[in-house]
Amino acid sequence: MSRLTPLLPDLAPWRSSRDFRLMWLAGVVTVFGSFLTFVAVPVQMKVLTGSTLAVGAIGLVELVPLIVFGLYGGALADSVDRRKLILYTEAALGLLSVLLLANTLIPHPAVWPLYAVAALTSALTGLQRPALDAIVPRIVPHEQLSAAAALNSVRWQVGAIAGPSLAGVLIAFAGLEWAYALDAVSFAISVGLGLGLRPSPAAHDATKPSLRSIWEGGRYAWSRKELLGTYAIDLAAMFFAYPTAVFPFLADDLKAPWSLGLMYAAGTVGSLLVSLTSGWSSRVHRHGRMIVYAALAWGAAMAVAGWMDNVWLVLFFLAVAGGCDMISGIFRSTIWNQTIPDELRGRLAGIELLSFSVGPTLGQVRAGGMAALTGVRVSVWSGGLACIAAVGLLAGGLPKLMSYDARTDEHARASRESARS
Repeated sequence: MSRLTPLLPDLAPWRSSRDFRLMWLAGVVTVFGSFLTFVAVPVQMKVLTGSTLAVGAIGLVELVPLIVFGLYGGALADSVDRRKLILYTEAALGLLSVLLLANTLIPHPAVWPLYAVAALTSALTGLQRPALDAIVPRIVPHEQLSAAAALNSVRWQVGAIAGPSLAGVLIAFAGLEWAYALDAVSFAISVGLGLGLRPSPAAHDATKPSLRSIWEGGRYAWSRKELLGTYAIDLAAMFFAYPTAVFPFLADDLKAPWSLGLMYAAGTVGSLLVSLTSGWSSRVHRHGRMIVYAALAWGAAMAVAGWMDNVWLVLFFLAVAGGCDMISGIFRSTIWNQTIPDELRGRLAGIELLSFSVGPTLGQVRAGGMAALTGVRVSVWSGGLACIAAVGLLAGGLPKLMSYDARTDEHARASRESARS
């Protein structure tokens, strides 16, 4: 057992923090339920319209609310009780699931509620996500933040695998209404668990949410080149090497249409494997270097996947890429949580949400456009090589990211001292 200990997930946050346990359990339930709706909405849109354009438009109506309300939600998370913000938005998300259920149960379901709920869900997610991220350093000891990031990733990955898998079976054999009903129940359970969280009020001198406060968060991020590097590296990796939009065509090109579902799941499986063997991450201190190395490996794995003719090798390298993305995510989250002042954490989480959402969306546009011009395989492997080049240039231009060391960094030290006091 002693040889396995460095690999197994570090459960210290689970053992030491009651609030972390409650949030983790609530998150598992919510993520699972949300993925049921994530699958059900496009399926219902396809049934109602028969249009691929109509299905694709769901993503368009989600993007702008996520960006706008993500930035505002970051400022809000720094000015109100984060626990209340999480609970109110969670309850509102549950009501949206009820609306989807009601629309499905009427004799002639309408299309517009699907778009309206998609946009509102995206807005509420933007409001909630910064508070969820910003509350973690308040409920988890400073030295356990890497472990907390890994455990939260496990929570998401389990839902990302189990939710869609059940959704397909549930929709096929029971109907769309059951997916929406279970999602609504999941939100009710998560709100019940969230009521047990301790209050997390803002500081007495907290800045009210405004354009000026959002600008202050952006100015702080710009002044911290190592933080700027974490956002830039993630944007570059997702823009150049996120080819999920061409997976249906890649599966056909490999003469393996049966592999499409596996392609979508491969990255999450790789991420989950890293999370389940992440005990070593708590002993890493050069987090910036790990982010860069993981992003380079992500690009390389995508490039190799594009070159492969064997579908199983493609799936393997997609899983490797997912694992590399998970490594990058763990250390990006650690830098954010260990160095950002508490009064700015919400706004910086809003900026992180911006990079998290825009990168993959634009990456799918790039992958699809490149595939139309040069072919599917070229789109995948050239994107991987472009990712390597972009990350290399960013690493060279942001030396503070490469030299970051949690043991000596002044911001990490100040955060440690603040947590102890």
